[in-house]
Amino acid sequence: MPESDRSADGLHADLTQQIIACAIEVHRELGPGLLESTYEACLCFELAERSVPFQRQVPLPVLYKGMLIDCDYRLDLLVANRVIVEIKSADKLHPVFTAQLLTYLKLSEKRVGLLINFNVKLVKDGLARVVC
Repeated sequence: MPESDRSADGLHADLTQQIIACAIEVHRELGPGLLESTYEACLCFELAERSVPFQRQVPLPVLYKGMLIDCDYRLDLLVANRVIVEIKSADKLHPVFTAQLLTYLKLSEKRVGLLINFNVKLVKDGLARVVC
């Protein structure tokens, strides 16, 4: 594991920076105001162009008393099997979005997630990195 990925603050830092760079490129090309599905598809294109492995719309069942229960949870993206990315196109990053990402992190036993809101003037203003 690279040195920058060892501390809680730097966990998967290189990977999250790659994802953010891809998001910035998508936002630069499309701007704000489109549906989440458009940004998701274009972000997948950018990740693939950079040979960053990802899975799209990953089902996330709940393990309850030894049974897998389908609660209709879906990760927008799971990048390199390490970082969950939730894509939004909203007026702002609402607390419920963070709660959603925290739920996904807990259930998946992942530690790092990104919330990316594309409906902003600059991606940095719609970005939240969550570490559990």
